[in-house]
Amino acid sequence: MSVVAPRRRLELGTIGNALVLLALIALAYGLAQWQAEPWQWISPGRGRWWLAAALLAAYAGFVATVAVSRARRARRDALPAASPDAPGDWLIAFASQTGFAEQLARRSHAALSEAGLRADLAVLGSLDAERLARYRRALFVVSTTGEGDAPDSAAAYVRRVMGAAAALPQLGYGVLALGDREYREYCAFGHRLDHWLRHAGAQPLFDLVEVDNGEAGALRHWQHHLGLLAGRTDLPDWSAPTYTAWRLQQRRQSNPGSAGAPAFHIALTPADGSAADWRAGDIAEIGPRNADAEVAHWLAQAGLDGAQAVRRGEASQPLAEALAGSRLPDPAGCVGQGAQAVADALQPLPHREYSIASLPADGSLQLLVRQMRRDDGRLGLGSGWLTEHALPGGEIDLRIRSNPSFHAPDDARPMLLIGNGTGLAGLRALLKTRIAAGHRRNWLLFGERNAACDLHYRDELEAWLAAGAIERADYAFSRDGEARVYVQDRLREQLPRLREWVAAGAAIYVCGSLEGMAPAVEAALHEAIGVEALEDLAAQGRYRRDVY
Repeated sequence: MSVVAPRRRLELGTIGNALVLLALIALAYGLAQWQAEPWQWISPGRGRWWLAAALLAAYAGFVATVAVSRARRARRDALPAASPDAPGDWLIAFASQTGFAEQLARRSHAALSEAGLRADLAVLGSLDAERLARYRRALFVVSTTGEGDAPDSAAAYVRRVMGAAAALPQLGYGVLALGDREYREYCAFGHRLDHWLRHAGAQPLFDLVEVDNGEAGALRHWQHHLGLLAGRTDLPDWSAPTYTAWRLQQRRQSNPGSAGAPAFHIALTPADGSAADWRAGDIAEIGPRNADAEVAHWLAQAGLDGAQAVRRGEASQPLAEALAGSRLPDPAGCVGQGAQAVADALQPLPHREYSIASLPADGSLQLLVRQMRRDDGRLGLGSGWLTEHALPGGEIDLRIRSNPSFHAPDDARPMLLIGNGTGLAGLRALLKTRIAAGHRRNWLLFGERNAACDLHYRDELEAWLAAGAIERADYAFSRDGEARVYVQDRLREQLPRLREWVAAGAAIYVCGSLEGMAPAVEAALHEAIGVEALEDLAAQGRYRRDVY
């Protein structure tokens, strides 16, 4: 990537030093004019000569130290060099006013680089549409200043690039928008950039992530997307969630006999018996743990005793317990080390995110979790812990993250709920909220593999439909017929009805797979009402997605 070098300019400190020096010269000249007698040289003596030399040497050393420190800082702060002829696989661009966006962009760049991806890092203001067209993937970390303005460093980009049309159909992108909810134009520049990219034909890799005053949960959500994009779901959290202890109350397979991977209904309750609170659309952040058998195998390879006590912060715990909640290092590198040395070097496991499928009135926090497999055949970190390794009645580390962008409408407007697979979890909670409020104009469009095995919460959905709590339900089971039929196909079959619902003020909520389902559904919505109309719905809060 070709990056425009910033113009050299004098720093305020340099200008100030020059002015002081000129003032001293002027003062010396003025004092010399007052000298009435002829100038005479008087030797100060050897001791004073040595003292002056020492002071001069000390000052020279101080100046040299400052110069070296500044040079090191400049090298550290310099952006990684990028070749204009061979751009990386990824671009990470930032627009920062206070430096926070740049810090997050550098962390994102490091995460992709550690995952083995070639990524370029650039100031947004140094780019143009031609340079963006060289990339297939790009992440933008941008802040908003004043009343919805772009940072100063991005002013040229807004004027030169966003002021004109562009064609970026090859670009998949994500936007991290930093802002402060106390201002009316919250994250406005991030949304403007997202809007411009969509109009240029770029495809969102995931929905824009808003961050209110550096809120740690939103940053973990961004990092969650980073890990999925990089194929490295073991990247450590930048800031670990503050978990509370919950208990595994219930676990049952939701799709026995399915040709797909097993999916499990999980029910959790606070370990201390307290009443927890959340809203439909909120997210459960789970602190996973390594399986006991995996920890025991690691200890045997490293030649360590898992029962040996180690210090973790202010507390003491067995080494095996510390390993259970941490990324397991290479056991060969730990042979011969003491238990405490191993514990000191451990990194906590990253969190996992799941849509909540229930309401507090249900008496438990419920999830719908599909088992995932790693390349070596082992169960995924989060899904393996919840669906197999955690013991019934055992403790689960959990934190509830508010997700206002997917909360249900407060009024009785019609609502379309579209999803597939375990995305039904988030839609189920929304339906529960609507039904409890007496809002019955609900239209569910859901896709899975087979009708016989994969319609999660079948009895509940059929009861709601029979009682009129759901006005309409359309299902797409892709493996039941000769032709593959997906939820977007069911949507296209109902375009006239869809337009009627939108004209009646309906809100559209989408929950499920980011790959395949979400972009295909959006394409069908474009066909039905047009790109501009769908963007208007999003701006009004009537088109919302929770996709992963």
